[in-house]
Amino acid sequence: LASLAFCLHRRRVAQAEQRAADGRCPADRRELELRMVQVVFRHGARSPLHQLPLEEQVEWNPQLLEVPPQTQLDYTVTNLAGGPKPHSPYDSQYHKTTLKGGMFAGQLTKVGMQQMFALGERLRKSYVEDTPFLSPAFNPQEVFVRSTNMFRNLESTRCLLAGLFQRQKEGPIIIHTDEASSEVLYPNYQSCWRLTQKVRAQKKTATLQPGISEDLKKVKARMGLDRNDEVDFLILLDNVVAEQVHNLPSCPTLRTFARIIEERAVDTAVHILQQDDRESLQMAVGPFLHILEGNLLSAVDPTTPPSKLRKLYLYAAHDVTLMPLLMALGIFDHKWPPFAVDLTLELYQHQKSKEWFVQLFYHGEEQVPRGCPDKLCPLELFLNAMSLYTTSPEKYHTLCSPAQAVEFRNGQ
Repeated sequence: LASLAFCLHRRRVAQAEQRAADGRCPADRRELELRMVQVVFRHGARSPLHQLPLEEQVEWNPQLLEVPPQTQLDYTVTNLAGGPKPHSPYDSQYHKTTLKGGMFAGQLTKVGMQQMFALGERLRKSYVEDTPFLSPAFNPQEVFVRSTNMFRNLESTRCLLAGLFQRQKEGPIIIHTDEASSEVLYPNYQSCWRLTQKVRAQKKTATLQPGISEDLKKVKARMGLDRNDEVDFLILLDNVVAEQVHNLPSCPTLRTFARIIEERAVDTAVHILQQDDRESLQMAVGPFLHILEGNLLSAVDPTTPPSKLRKLYLYAAHDVTLMPLLMALGIFDHKWPPFAVDLTLELYQHQKSKEWFVQLFYHGEEQVPRGCPDKLCPLELFLNAMSLYTTSPEKYHTLCSPAQAVEFRNGQ
């Protein structure tokens, strides 16, 4: 049966590839019915995660945390099984860093809440007003919500939902989250030993790369920082972006070198993530891609009970999630994912032929993903391209284990 299913899948892929090669229009868009939407988004603007070792510190006043009234919405957080919310070791760690002014590291601000509310309103326009796909009020039978277990992400999700449904709901809002040790909505260095070792090795050599090394020395010298401290372009970018989005008086050198800092931070991240290394991307976001793929497959499977399907799946993630996701999808633009950016995957079915298609958007712009001939992509081609990176829990465990590293060292 497995062999038969694989042969049928390969035949569908070949047929889709032939249609693309013939240059035929894959579908009349007027005949397409939207069946499912998945949105992966970064949280809104926040305070920086690390404080720069400067004499003159930017002041992060708690007034920046004021909650806009239009974003207020009640929600409950559970674990993936519906039980109590897990402990958040990351939030505990952030609370150990108090910035000048009194705020903690990594706190969602009023600006960030407004950004997320605006994203929710944009989604409302797309899927409630322009296309009557979702109910005007939140309906738990239509929407599934999952977030990493960090307060800024949970609160970002609240604001997005407030914008999307204008604070109206027809049932309780449940945000599902997971233990930090098994979370897959970001590259997990707790659960993946080999990924940890690879990233650690790449980080050591990142600042030694041509261009990165010279520019880092130049910027740190201009800022009066010790060249031996642990400040790198990732920390510099985190601070300059946070300060700029909140219109705070930044270090003049940060403002002067803002463009170079972003370029070199992206270069650093690309070096660390190893964009062309399939296994690194599999370990970074393969399990998350497996979830997104599973939602697609459930939607197209006629035997899936309607009670198991949702129209909208929301995933609150991070920049470190989106970068490897964009790389795997073949649409990374070599820019750092901004606050409140979204990656949206739409699933359509042709009403006559019953064929399935996907369409991908990043930051509201249509994209042509890897393996696809056009912006509207046959589902078979999309899944075939993603199969290079999609990683089942079993495969993930094998890839991440120390035993796998031993096999590679032995040349197996």
